[in-house]
Amino acid sequence: MGEEESRKLRVELSGETADGARRIPVPDKRTHRGAHPEDNKLFDRQQHLLLQRAVGDMSWLLSKGYAEKSSLKLVGDRYSLQQRQRMAIMRSACSDEALINRQKKEVHIEELAGKKVLLDGYNIITTVESALGGAVVIKGRDGCQRDIAGLHGTYRKVGETLPALDLIGEFLGEAAVEQGLWYLDRPVSNSGRLKKIIEQTAVQRNWNWQVEVVFNPDMILAQTQEIVVSSDSEILNRCGRWFNLANELTVKFIPGAYLVDLSVIQESI
Repeated sequence: MGEEESRKLRVELSGETADGARRIPVPDKRTHRGAHPEDNKLFDRQQHLLLQRAVGDMSWLLSKGYAEKSSLKLVGDRYSLQQRQRMAIMRSACSDEALINRQKKEVHIEELAGKKVLLDGYNIITTVESALGGAVVIKGRDGCQRDIAGLHGTYRKVGETLPALDLIGEFLGEAAVEQGLWYLDRPVSNSGRLKKIIEQTAVQRNWNWQVEVVFNPDMILAQTQEIVVSSDSEILNRCGRWFNLANELTVKFIPGAYLVDLSVIQESI
């Protein structure tokens, strides 16, 4: 599946319109990146085996060349999955070829010292916010942690934003990263505000960070040969090197995160 088709599928599942806006214009008044009201039921431990089987089935279909959208529908219908469960399966599954490709390009923490890293801003910050706020975080087949909240075309600072930045900065500092270059999506509302928050935090902590607000961060991150910090599947498939920051950071600093581990898949096809 190409980038555009994949984007359309994510739009369909997240309830957005094609331009990234909400279908129902209800203001986002959340102050925390907490769990969805249905998640305790949808991602209860008793559901994990079923979800792991669903990830295994979808990964098998993707490995055989089936399209992402039809694979998700087939698997979702087979296991009678709800919308948020389907989103989790889509973000966890990948083909064998994609898995091998990502594993070959993943760098270890020891390789970060003295290096510049390029951060997929919204991708990493919302995942860490979710882990801090008690929202569901999915660990996919490739070992990456991903939230299932979605931005819906806008970003709102929450109670976990500054703690998330602190943890990211502390982790990168301990790894002796030379510079962090953040990329934020210009089409997402409040990117300018988040840019100022990141820059102010960096000045206060004496971190060597820069923030760029651009129209298409994915293209930049997918084409660079610098180390990329992201869990976006399309970026990981195309970039030169990447580091699994969300997973490493959560293990180190947020052991109580609401983690649903779908990395150990159960094949049933």
